[in-house]
Amino acid sequence: MMNQTIITVEELSASLKHFNLFDYAACMLMLVICGGIGVYFGFLEKKNLKSKGNEKNIRRYESTEELDYLVGGRKMKTLPIAISLIASWVSGIALLGTSTEVYIYGVNYLYMVVALAISSIASWHLYLPVFHELQLTSTYEYLELRFSKGVRRFGSVMFCINMMLWLPIVIFVPALALNQIAGISIHIISPIVCGVCIFYTCVGGIKAVVWTDVLQAVIMLAAIIAVMVKGTIEVGGFDVVWDRNLESGRLDVPPATFDPTIRYSLFSIFGGGCIYWVQSTTTNQTMMQRYSSLPTTRSARKALAIFVIGLGILLAFCVYNGLLLYATYFDCDPITTKLAAAKDQMIPLIVMEQLGHIPGMPGFFIAGVLCAALSSLSTGLNSLTAVILEDFWKPMMSRPMSERQIAIVMRLIVVVFGLYCIGMVFVVEKLGSVLQLSGTMGAISMGPECGLYMIGLFLPWINKKSALTGGITSLLIMAYVCLRCQLSVASGEFTWPEKPFRTDGCTYNFTIPANKTLHEQDPNGFRPISHLLFITIGSSITILVAVISSFLYGRLDPRDVDSKLLAPFVRKFIKSRKYLSVQPDIKERESIIHGYELPSRNVNGNDS
Repeated sequence: MMNQTIITVEELSASLKHFNLFDYAACMLMLVICGGIGVYFGFLEKKNLKSKGNEKNIRRYESTEELDYLVGGRKMKTLPIAISLIASWVSGIALLGTSTEVYIYGVNYLYMVVALAISSIASWHLYLPVFHELQLTSTYEYLELRFSKGVRRFGSVMFCINMMLWLPIVIFVPALALNQIAGISIHIISPIVCGVCIFYTCVGGIKAVVWTDVLQAVIMLAAIIAVMVKGTIEVGGFDVVWDRNLESGRLDVPPATFDPTIRYSLFSIFGGGCIYWVQSTTTNQTMMQRYSSLPTTRSARKALAIFVIGLGILLAFCVYNGLLLYATYFDCDPITTKLAAAKDQMIPLIVMEQLGHIPGMPGFFIAGVLCAALSSLSTGLNSLTAVILEDFWKPMMSRPMSERQIAIVMRLIVVVFGLYCIGMVFVVEKLGSVLQLSGTMGAISMGPECGLYMIGLFLPWINKKSALTGGITSLLIMAYVCLRCQLSVASGEFTWPEKPFRTDGCTYNFTIPANKTLHEQDPNGFRPISHLLFITIGSSITILVAVISSFLYGRLDPRDVDSKLLAPFVRKFIKSRKYLSVQPDIKERESIIHGYELPSRNVNGNDS
């Protein structure tokens, strides 16, 4: 099929790839400022305070090197932490992918914001009071206190593998977007971006990560709003956006069905989405580490509230941009015509078409995408440092580590994994399947992890053997389920129903590939489960198997479990025996930080 016009799709695509001096300056300025923030918190802040003789502020640095580097001495401010939570959650993948998801499948994803609000109630009342009061650096310390070292190691290994697969993708996606817009090789941009991130994360610790997140969040938001405003004006106003999407069925309400194979249904959104949000915003190490940097549970709850509101607004903006994409290309789909080289290049495409003539605007938008990548990467590196130091490095040491040794090890971990991300970007470029593998691995590991925390908080009679059996069983089952679902979609065995697209209004020549044909789905063939349900299924299997295993391995007396390890409402039904609390005093906490073993406590009914 050909449209008889003058310009070809290849010529149009080439004409849209241009970056001028202002665009480069916008990107470089953002990277320089991020590096400067790292220098300030790594070298200048304490020196400035001492030179002014401000003893009150100098006392902020009396915490250990580890506490200061990983959780800011637990004296961070609420608003910066809340903004950091938003920035670190919204990676470049989410920033570009959410709008494309709406463009292809409709506005159903917006209902995930409602699920986010519901899950925040559970986080507020059930999770934050426990984790924050324990003052944990690694969230997986909880699994040892509640169960055993083996369960803790299981959770830590899953987290590390998940992050090692996800972080290279965080850098690759925005680098690919920059390549599509400006033609800059990912082999150039990836090392530069990673290098800046490694530098400020390494020298400045979580303080540099948080304050760069604040800067990056502002740039991200401004870039999204710029696309919204300019795009809406160009298309003819909000009414046009609404009417065109309404006509195409993209504003339809998700179906009220319990069929788990429907991509977006009210059941998958609320039944799966709520558990997904609990795991990704509360029990996740990258998020809990920021809550732990705040001085009180009340401030952590405030940060959670600001985070939920801010993230909800940001996701709503991304959803609107998805609707704007369709209103702009309603009669000439760039994916079909190959004007957009990949689905996630839709937002960069509209930026170049509508903002490309404004000096510096493409660079400003790319700076926003890079900010999303930087915030997620720095958060991941800082969280990996906490987990590896607390859960793997310290247990291997035969004697306590000095402050200097801890400082060197933490920065070494950041550098090593940062360099690993740079190297893996080149692998991701060659192996496109790694993109799907990273998302699949996340679902495989996060479900069992979430189930273990639920058991620990809500089922005090479950012991370590039953919990570990549930986690391993769930991991194996979810590995098969997730990989099978991904393979069926990747191979073309199954395709999710998409909203309608048109190409009759295109003003350039294009050719539809011969292999791009629609085929009927085998009604008796394999139908993959909605990805929103993966974590719910994984956590449910963990809990179910653990409860069944308790008949084999025995049960704990709930009175022998420290009440501080249980959700607040569970504590009301259990009268704990009198024994040493798991919440250590100041001297005990210092001994733990410096590498000593936890003192023996009767917290799980088993030998410690």
